[in-house]
Amino acid sequence: MEILILPGDGIGPEITQAARACLEAANRRFGLGLDLVEREIGLPALEKHGSTIPSDVLEHARRADGVVLAPLSTFEYPPASEGGINPSAAVRTGLDLYANVRPAWTRPGVPSLAPSMDLVVVRENTEGFYADRNMALGSGEFMPTPDLAMSVRKITREGCTRIARAAFELAMRRRRKVTAVHKANVLKVTDGLFLECVRKVATDYPQVTLDTVIVDAMAALLVRKPGAFDVIVTTNMFGDILSDEAAELAGGLGLAPSINHGDRHGVAQAIHGSAPDIAGQGIANPTALILSVGMLLEWLGARNDRNDMAAAAGAIRAAVDAVVQDDAVRTPDLGGSGTTEGYGRAVAAAIAG
Repeated sequence: MEILILPGDGIGPEITQAARACLEAANRRFGLGLDLVEREIGLPALEKHGSTIPSDVLEHARRADGVVLAPLSTFEYPPASEGGINPSAAVRTGLDLYANVRPAWTRPGVPSLAPSMDLVVVRENTEGFYADRNMALGSGEFMPTPDLAMSVRKITREGCTRIARAAFELAMRRRRKVTAVHKANVLKVTDGLFLECVRKVATDYPQVTLDTVIVDAMAALLVRKPGAFDVIVTTNMFGDILSDEAAELAGGLGLAPSINHGDRHGVAQAIHGSAPDIAGQGIANPTALILSVGMLLEWLGARNDRNDMAAAAGAIRAAVDAVVQDDAVRTPDLGGSGTTEGYGRAVAAAIAG
């Protein structure tokens, strides 16, 4: 089984090295039989190949059993016409990764703004307000005149139905509660369609409780009572914003993992950015990418009926939750004095047992 690793930009190569060490430890301990292959994307690929994601890399991602995608410095990219393609968007649309699953939970011994929380944001990943993934040709943003900028929001019945089903399937394995977040009081047609689809899917899951919350109220409720939520399902941009908020409440973006998946492909990807201001200093927190790798193994295990992969995923999460409590090992963003490399070694050693 092949795992394609794409180290990305900024702190990407540093945290990828730590995550790879943990994946290799899990591979050895559980005998997973993984073949790990690295390819360049982002600014290094642009310099060498004229594109931030060469077409053969995207084809490689389609062939691989799973992908690990590190952070990207998309703000530094030239226009797409000059090779500055957003690899994250290209992978999500090219592999039809419609579900972005972003858990957030508090941990003993780790500073957090929320006293207790354990929730998952299930974010639609291929349409919505994101201008680079909702048109067959060109961008969803355009300027009819120099003084008028417009943006198209794409919401489809298929997109809403399948993300709703992903959320309800996840809720069946958790506490059986789904909260659909929307702005249908203003976006009556697009979010109206989203809510219609969620409610229809809910009829197939009578064991799951469904409630609906307007997005601005949800932003406040996450601060006031985050422990009240289990699985949150929403459209692309709302999910992006709310999952960042949940991550900060749980301890910070450096702890926040995610998996992007569709029906055939899965990609591990931390939700934070490439942090170019600290790149090369050896202090970046690799927790999110390490945990994302664990989520990928869990997804692959469920897809391929592999109990060993599920066990490996559990070992990765347990190792992180233990190591991250140590001030001498955890990175400065969490109040520690550790380094990226040292933290990765410690987690890998805990995985190895």
